[in-house]
Amino acid sequence: MNYEIIGDNLQMVRIGLQPGEGVYAEAGSMVNMSGSVAMESQLKGGILSGLKRAVSGESIFLTRFAAGSEPAFVSFAGSMPGKLVPVPVSPGDVFIAQKDSFLACEEGVELDIAFTEKIRAGLFGGQGFVLQRLSGQGMAFLQCCGDIIEMELKRGEVVKVQTGLVVGFDATVRFDIAVAGGITTALFGGEGLFVTTLTGPGTVVLQSMDIAKLAACIIPFLPKPEITVKPA
Repeated sequence: MNYEIIGDNLQMVRIGLQPGEGVYAEAGSMVNMSGSVAMESQLKGGILSGLKRAVSGESIFLTRFAAGSEPAFVSFAGSMPGKLVPVPVSPGDVFIAQKDSFLACEEGVELDIAFTEKIRAGLFGGQGFVLQRLSGQGMAFLQCCGDIIEMELKRGEVVKVQTGLVVGFDATVRFDIAVAGGITTALFGGEGLFVTTLTGPGTVVLQSMDIAKLAACIIPFLPKPEITVKPA
């Protein structure tokens, strides 16, 4: 399998498939594909895995796209304005991603759920209690909002991130929260009461925008419905 990420923002990934190769993708994410590609909705990993995906905010069924007897291609795009993150997964390595970030993956990638280790991180970390767990072998593609920041943390190195801006991290990275400065800073600094803390070693992928914050910025500019008062 080979791939190409197309575009600057609002990106899509074009995946080249050799005869017999296939990929799984989130339902409704396909943009275009070769005429010879066969597509079929499947419960990847069985019904239990499908139910776990539903808990993590994804669709129960994934769509499998497979090449026939000749090379083919299929393209996917995310559901938010932003970029796509290719995540290589290899045996023995586990990558943890935010619950609604999965877009597509090779057949050898296993999808499961993970839980935040600390209750406070689940309550205030901006990711919720349920995360996605990627393991196995192959390439996975995640979608993020805005631009991407990738960091390689050394052992014991800490980075503080605004809640909601973590796309994913290696399972070796410790995920927690901390109070955002003193009381005055927490109340009036505009960063919220808490920040997410990520402690190395491992890779961390961050996004520059949170889809919830983006929606909140747009809402004040949406037309307001007119209220008509009927005469008595």
